[in-house]
Amino acid sequence: MAIRSEVLDELLQGADSKQLFEKDGLLTELKKALAERMLNAEMDEHLKAHDAPEGGVRNHRNGYSDKTVLSENGKLPLSIPRDRAGTFEPALIAKYRRRLPGFDAKLLSLYARGMTVRDIQGHLEELYGVEISPALISSVTDAVVEEVGAWQNRPLEPVYPVVFFDALRVKIRDEGLVRNKAVYLALGVRGDGTKEILGLWIEQTEGAKFWLRVMNELKNRGVLDILIAVVDGLKGFPEAITAVFPEAQIQTCIVHLIRHSLSCVSWKERKPVATALKEVYRAKDAEAARVALEAFAEGPWGRRYPAIADSWRRHWEQVIPFFAYPPEVRRLIYTTNAIKSLHSQVRRAVRVRGHFPNDEAATKLIYLVLREVSKDWTRAARDWSAARTQFLLLFGERFSAALY
Repeated sequence: MAIRSEVLDELLQGADSKQLFEKDGLLTELKKALAERMLNAEMDEHLKAHDAPEGGVRNHRNGYSDKTVLSENGKLPLSIPRDRAGTFEPALIAKYRRRLPGFDAKLLSLYARGMTVRDIQGHLEELYGVEISPALISSVTDAVVEEVGAWQNRPLEPVYPVVFFDALRVKIRDEGLVRNKAVYLALGVRGDGTKEILGLWIEQTEGAKFWLRVMNELKNRGVLDILIAVVDGLKGFPEAITAVFPEAQIQTCIVHLIRHSLSCVSWKERKPVATALKEVYRAKDAEAARVALEAFAEGPWGRRYPAIADSWRRHWEQVIPFFAYPPEVRRLIYTTNAIKSLHSQVRRAVRVRGHFPNDEAATKLIYLVLREVSKDWTRAARDWSAARTQFLLLFGERFSAALY
């Protein structure tokens, strides 16, 4: 809503420009005036809605009570209207609440960016002169736990053209010891090309048995079909997926294979080895890729590092689906980097903490990070229009089901 120039001129008349944005400056006074105007408007509506019947005692205003609330810009003293009957409960700032809408959201945003409770305390006091207790911060963030439960059990789309599965490690205290636990993430691509985090799970280790449990949970939440599942090469993972989604095509992340291949190569030789492997994963089809892999194995780098070709051969059944796809789909499933970027943002948030006291604390923070990141996921994946056409040709009615 645009504010007329003459209204702004009247507000600024006689104001000290240096104090406009300072604590207790014009903006604070404006927010106070607007809040009190809204409260009085609520009172007017309340008195109209609860007008006394004919011959009854009419309710009316009964002065004001002072209340100081926390806003996203600091403390705000307000005059709350009262009614004679004591039935007025304002929606803007409910009884027994000391925080305006927006303050909790600011706390959660700071928490999701990796700031500790002490950091948030110092930040709010330095910028806004607001002193808050650790208990208040904890109560605000703890309120997210119920939201996490609802999010984790929400219904999902019946069909996802692509789902990326991966896990990262987080230090969590368990039974008196700090353990390196696996945080599982599933990132889906919908029929319209937009991304969606399907869920997060925490377990002691990353294993195929647990992934089977994840697959069953996804099915119970409404997922009927996954066209392509992109995984990181964990042993037994493809079997866990196809046990629940038998028609899913399993694609090993090519970048994972390349990184694994280079892990046994000296630093100086990694670039030429990576260049030699391009002949394999850039081949025009599966047969050409197989010939290129054997040529690599018999070449100087293959003889020097025989484990590389052996690794590709072990995963070959999950590599060759890649070569059946046109370039538009290949670019989409080439790597789990889409989910790796999520991992990097989660790691930035958890790094300052060292470790978490329990699984719930880790889940709470990671969920908030994912919620912040996914706010911007309103656009389809790059080149999705071309990939969509190819999915229709490759999967027919199975993909069409994802569009409705």
